[in-house]
Amino acid sequence: MATSSGSSATQINSGSEEALMDERKRKRMISNRESARRSRMRKQKHLDDLMTQLTQLQKQNHEIITNINFTTQHLLNVESENSVLRAQLNELTHRLQSLNEIISFLNDDHGDDDDDDDKTSIDFTQPAVADTAFLNPFHLAFLNQPIMASADNTFQ
Repeated sequence: MATSSGSSATQINSGSEEALMDERKRKRMISNRESARRSRMRKQKHLDDLMTQLTQLQKQNHEIITNINFTTQHLLNVESENSVLRAQLNELTHRLQSLNEIISFLNDDHGDDDDDDDKTSIDFTQPAVADTAFLNPFHLAFLNQPIMASADNTFQ
């Protein structure tokens, strides 16, 4: 009988060890489930944060594109206006050059005889004499034309 009682004590110890191992397995399983749940929650929170960040970045991107489009349109308008102003500058420069040539011609025509001391240069502030009215640059019709420049001809 001693052997049977000894083997039943081993079985009890063995049974309690199995129960202890089952309890440890159960606790580990519960702990793993809780850890997995926390991991899923962290992953979901991270996904939500990324979605929020995506929305913010898309909004900023849209604002930047809008600003770029506005600035590009403004640049095109300024370039067009600059082209018109350059054309007007060229036309006015040519007009001024023509007027200076006329004045030079009139001064050379009246001032080439140095022996004549009583000769005077032309005074454009005085009304023109009938003989020189045609040569007066302020009476020439082609010089009184309006300046014609537009943005339509600038990008051809």
